[in-house]
Amino acid sequence: MISIIIPIYNQASHLPSLLESISRQTYDNYEIIIVNDGSTDNVIKVLEKYKKIFGHKFSYLEQENRGANAARNRGARLAKGEYIIFCDADIIIQPDMLELMRRTLKHNPPASFCYSSFKWGVKTFRLWPYSAEKLRQMPYIHTTSLIRRKDFPEFDEAIKRLQDWDLWLTMLEQGKTGIWLDKILFTVKPGGTMSNWLPSLAYKLLPFLPNVKKYKQATQVIKTKHHLP
Repeated sequence: MISIIIPIYNQASHLPSLLESISRQTYDNYEIIIVNDGSTDNVIKVLEKYKKIFGHKFSYLEQENRGANAARNRGARLAKGEYIIFCDADIIIQPDMLELMRRTLKHNPPASFCYSSFKWGVKTFRLWPYSAEKLRQMPYIHTTSLIRRKDFPEFDEAIKRLQDWDLWLTMLEQGKTGIWLDKILFTVKPGGTMSNWLPSLAYKLLPFLPNVKKYKQATQVIKTKHHLP
């Protein structure tokens, strides 16, 4: 079984698209665990419909606002599946995503997680085969990857940005590796966690931009923690 963990914070308007895309999955042995991280919007009202659609597959819990990583970890601790996957509310997944990722891990026992290419709005992030060297240089694997639950070390709740990079580096240090599935399997809607994406050239030519400064600060936090040059 796959446990789909959805942390939410004031994203009631995005949730229906994600949940509709989950309902269309070709692989249906899954559970949904939604962790409300202190939202103040109308998320309860939005979810009423989907409790009926998903039935026993659907779990919902609330906590005080502690951040996305705390919400993800809490969901993972309750997961019953052999595999877990984290989906933020601004994501829409392709109908065969769960089936293809699960099949890939099943056929590749040494891999601890499976990741794919994806879209952010109309921009395609087409990735490449897993490379420990590349991972030490830059973040390129999205949080929405299928992970063997037994290999998941939990997110560092002190890390506020680039949490996915930190997770994959932690797993690398534990001897865990990933495998790339050469397909575009989900789309991130602009306005969410990647809404401040900038072309790579901006980070070289426009260091004074606030978003560039914040990104570089976050990068340094990860590099310091993992002893990267």
